Amino acid sequence: MSTQTRITAVAEAIGGDIKTLLAAQGALANLTTTAKGNLVAALNELKGLIDGLSSGSAGIDDAATTPANTWSASKIAESIATAVDNLVNGAPDALDTLKELADYLDNNETLGTSLVAAIGNRVRYDAAQAIDTTGQAQARANIGAAAAADVGDTDHDFVADYNAAKA
Repeated sequence: MSTQTRITAVAEAIGGDIKTLLAAQGALANLTTTAKGNLVAALNELKGLIDGLSSGSAGIDDAATTPANTWSASKIAESIATAVDNLVNGAPDALDTLKELADYLDNNETLGTSLVAAIGNRVRYDAAQAIDTTGQAQARANIGAAAAADVGDTDHDFVADYNAAKA
């Protein structure tokens, strides 16, 4: 199946979904805010709740974060410490900061040479590159790309397919 055929099928599916969405737009009565008359009033109600958080009128509740509550400073600090611990993820003390990693990379010529060699084997996006057909096939396989012959007509009018699908 060519890319053109697949994109046409997607356009038809999207057109069908848009028909369904247009037929079943949600009613404002389903909003969980008390202002159900219009969307602007509901958004203004939410803004008032947010303003209440920043003015200090909100309750502190470490078990829940609702529009009227927030965590305590100690709960926030604990959450940040947990995130940092997860980021460091047991790295040795000598390599658990960006500065220590930078120093290590600066002082390890073998690693630097290996990285430069690995970078030299990449497919470039910023400059032309000569790659034989075997390398091209491997690069496409590595990233799951299709060959030009499998793409289909790149000048196909997908907008016409889309418009036909939603009509």
